Amino acid sequence: MCKGKTLYIAYGSNLNLGQMAVRCPTARAVGSTTLKDYQLLFRGFSGGAAATVEKKPGSSVPVLVWELEPSDEAALDRYEGYPAFYRKEYIKVRLNGKQVQAMIYIMNEGRPLGMPGRRYYNTILEGYKAAGFDTGILNKAVQVSAGHGG
Repeated sequence: MCKGKTLYIAYGSNLNLGQMAVRCPTARAVGSTTLKDYQLLFRGFSGGAAATVEKKPGSSVPVLVWELEPSDEAALDRYEGYPAFYRKEYIKVRLNGKQVQAMIYIMNEGRPLGMPGRRYYNTILEGYKAAGFDTGILNKAVQVSAGHGG
């Protein structure tokens, strides 16, 4: 990774290659990995809930790792509502056989579980399919967030 660039872990709508190409034109996907001991959830008002990840032993979430230029990170900060809606954390993940530290947006506490909107869900679903991820993980997150599973 070059100086000034950030590795970024995407698990929601930023898995969508088309959306990222528009939002962060100089970002580059550098690989996929799994967040171990995290689960994917949706929080916020029902019909408009947004994706987040939370620690849960034994669970895992497939993710794409992007290399961001500072301008890309600034665009994502605006999109993610940083720091009011999402905070940034830095975690270690295995990427291409090496342990790396990468930034991830995690929703701030205090929002209830809820259903994502159809367009938002479809944007994430498209990203899951393009990356070859198990869409069952996404569908389980919707069920749990809607209160229909655990």
